[in-house]
Amino acid sequence: MHLPYRHALIAMFLVAGACLLLYGSLGQAKPMAIWNWMDIVGEGGTALMSALWALLILGSRPGGRVTLLLAGGLSAIMLGAWVDCLDEFFSIPDQQLWDNWLESLLTPGGMLTLTLGLYFWRQEQWSLNEHMQKRERLFREHRSFDRITQLANADYLRRQLRLEQERHPGESALILLDVDDFHLINREQGQQEGNRLLQAISHLLLLNLRPQDLLCRYAGDRYAILLPAASAATAAAIARQLQQAVRGLAHHTRDGTRLRLSARVAWASLEADTDALLSRLDRALEGEPAIPEGGPAVAV
Repeated sequence: MHLPYRHALIAMFLVAGACLLLYGSLGQAKPMAIWNWMDIVGEGGTALMSALWALLILGSRPGGRVTLLLAGGLSAIMLGAWVDCLDEFFSIPDQQLWDNWLESLLTPGGMLTLTLGLYFWRQEQWSLNEHMQKRERLFREHRSFDRITQLANADYLRRQLRLEQERHPGESALILLDVDDFHLINREQGQQEGNRLLQAISHLLLLNLRPQDLLCRYAGDRYAILLPAASAATAAAIARQLQQAVRGLAHHTRDGTRLRLSARVAWASLEADTDALLSRLDRALEGEPAIPEGGPAVAV
């Protein structure tokens, strides 16, 4: 739990303890014979459950306005129920009105605060749902994920290319990125070090992509990036950014050696024949002449 939230939780229980001291010092204890056990169980249980819910929210959510409103509202409801419960144990003189104010303000104020928190939480969920809809295809088929990089594989990429072309024909683009001389790194440093490098590059590329983009391990040290709603010019700009990111990656082997990295990239707009598109981009990365159909397939 975050430190500020731990302080808030401590403050909540300190206030509850202060209420107990206040009732004990200014009120008169009621005989046990007249205690209303139904009210004690109901109000005490409400206080206990509200405190538990506030604790769960503070321990499971990131910081922010929604978390504070939800936990704050539940804390006020807890204190209101706690004050009602203390009324079953202590009698407050009629001329003292502070206990009525506490009972009248804490629970309704907590419910209002909790309602505001739920309202903003609903807005937050709308945004999250919209984001998850964009990323949903990443989680549909776990068998299509690469074991080393945890990225989608080439088969998954091909299905998504066809799906994207059906949904938004001619509006998206594809980038292939190939790490230069990766076979030498594997040979000189070992396959385990090569796998570490692939994982590092995967994280690096993800950090440099838009939320809606799809990164796949296409083959070996070759990555594919599907760019929905992106022109060839946008793909070219992103491809060069990714190329620069790989070049600037300070990856060190386990013995402390820094590997000098570079990569080649090729990009093009999507076309109906995805296999032909992938083949054309592959040839561009290999330095063979690119077929001009379907837009540029430039390798740099």
